Amino acid sequence: MSEDVWSESDTTPDAIEAALRELLRERHAANEALVPARVLNLIVVVERSWKGEIANRLERVGRYHASRTVLCAVEEGRETLDARAVIGYDENVGDGISAMHEHVEIDMGPGHLAALDTIVDPVIVSELQTMIWCPHGHHEAIDALRGMIDVVLLDSDDDDDAAAGLTGAAGLLRGAYVVDLAWLRTTPWRERLASSFAPADRRAELTELTEIDVRHRQGSRASALLLVGWLASRLGWRVEPLEPAGVGGLHGTAHCGERAIDVDLEAQEQEAPGLGGVTVSTAAGFSLTLDRARGGLRARESGHGQFRTWQILGASRGEGGILGEGVRQALLRDPTYGPALARAQELCPARAVVGAASSSGGSRDGG
Repeated sequence: MSEDVWSESDTTPDAIEAALRELLRERHAANEALVPARVLNLIVVVERSWKGEIANRLERVGRYHASRTVLCAVEEGRETLDARAVIGYDENVGDGISAMHEHVEIDMGPGHLAALDTIVDPVIVSELQTMIWCPHGHHEAIDALRGMIDVVLLDSDDDDDAAAGLTGAAGLLRGAYVVDLAWLRTTPWRERLASSFAPADRRAELTELTEIDVRHRQGSRASALLLVGWLASRLGWRVEPLEPAGVGGLHGTAHCGERAIDVDLEAQEQEAPGLGGVTVSTAAGFSLTLDRARGGLRARESGHGQFRTWQILGASRGEGGILGEGVRQALLRDPTYGPALARAQELCPARAVVGAASSSGGSRDGG
């Protein structure tokens, strides 16, 4: 990849926009096969000390780069704007065309966030879907840009209190489409559970489930709650708040008609964020277990007089793939997230829900 770069200290939004326009004009004039990508704006608001780490994460999203990324780095005490604009492109396109991607970094102070719309509006590409990601909080940036953004990228697992993270996501979902990385981490598990019960002779097992056990990393309780919330919303379970159990675990009961389903969430030590394993069982003795393993998931199934194990390769995208999928999801719409989120909130321990509503719901909901 080749790059054209512009930078300026104590600059203005109009100067940044003019520089981007000139960089694109010059590069296209030099090579007409290079054209600007025009699919998605991504606005990222971060602490300046973490700018490099977040930029590296964005570099690893692979082919799902936004067309124009605007990274706003907030630094205490700063009163002026410094900016750097980069146009990335590959000139080895043969007889075809190649898209140019634009990356803008703007160093700013906390005082700029309340008027962030006036800074960002000239810099983003108009008439494109616009996504915002604030991995370090800065919810005032979302409030300032509420009229400009279509999608909010977040991670419910970032909040130490899973109930607060889920409540914040639900508040944002009322005004924008939400892409939740905690939800995306459950995708391989949801896909494998769904495919396991897809055959016609297996579907009856879904109406006989009596137990679900979800194992998750400490700090990834939101992902576990979302997985159970997904099952509850799809299978019509009535749920109620779970109770603390063990070290970092939760236990409770869901109901479907007269049938009771035991629900267990178990925290465990593991390197990767998200889930570590899922087991679903029926009263008749059927059991399906999925566990995180090197290169994918390890599956074990028992019941009906049979026992078998197998490896599901490539089931995990890794954290780089999760973020890339999050960017891609800005252009899609997942109708199952909202119902799963609502059920996940109902599963949160009662005292945690009250605390989330009183302490963090206002700032996350913008009210």
